[in-house]
Amino acid sequence: MLEMLRGKRMLFVGDSLNREQYVSLLCLLHRAVPEGARSFETVDALSIFRAKNYDATIEFYWAPLLAESNSDDGVEHALDDRVIRGAPMDRHSRFWKGADVLVFNSYLWWITGAKIQILRGADNDLSKAIVEMEAEDAYRLVLHQVVRWLDTNVDPKKSRVFFVTASPTHTNSQLWGEEMEGGNCYGQKAPITDASYRGSTSSAMLRVASEVLGAASARVPVGVVNVTQMSEYRRDAHTQVYRELWAPPTPEQLADPRSYADCTHWCLPGVPDAWNELLYWKLFFPAASDQAL
Repeated sequence: MLEMLRGKRMLFVGDSLNREQYVSLLCLLHRAVPEGARSFETVDALSIFRAKNYDATIEFYWAPLLAESNSDDGVEHALDDRVIRGAPMDRHSRFWKGADVLVFNSYLWWITGAKIQILRGADNDLSKAIVEMEAEDAYRLVLHQVVRWLDTNVDPKKSRVFFVTASPTHTNSQLWGEEMEGGNCYGQKAPITDASYRGSTSSAMLRVASEVLGAASARVPVGVVNVTQMSEYRRDAHTQVYRELWAPPTPEQLADPRSYADCTHWCLPGVPDAWNELLYWKLFFPAASDQAL
């Protein structure tokens, strides 16, 4: 893969699930690069891994909603009221220009259960009208913005674009047949074996992404890396309580580990490695991967 990326720039854009896929890829590749021939740095929202012998960079840019929002800080983004900007996304997209491979994702931050607030205008004047939209409508609006940006700024003869579908969560064990209320991924040690299991991933949001990105193929094709269903079965693969904690667990949490188990993010090595294997085939052997699917 490094040889195929020689002289190129690969950029992941999205949220913490996309960052996990990015970190997974670095873990898979870094042993092939001598220690003195690689570097890693993070500046604000941009992380850059350099494989110097290959003149290649693999980067991640934090933009959980793709459009500009009040959640764009790479660290301080846990806000109750999320506002996105309905104007052009120049603040983010200036970092995307020139990438030979773009890998987008955006899903998790759209399913908070509340309507999305959209700020009209291109400055920081919060006194301007804020319009509330259903999450599906706002998601469609932003994905259309991304497609328009791709049409204007990406040469399909030189660059490839991919969109990774929704990463599922496992926060309700009753969905896979357990009778106990309050159960989740905590303590799960085996995958779901029921092939018909579909989980709680929003089919409406998946449909919006499929419709918008499917229409993008007129000029700049967007390859869809469908990781949703393959990940639905992996209730056992989340970080659970083995995650970064910003504060020590309280006595109440320690008494009930389910209450602070992370059933959203994945262990590494783990599920995101499989996502990268699929991305690898779609990137370098598209005909073979399409036949396999």
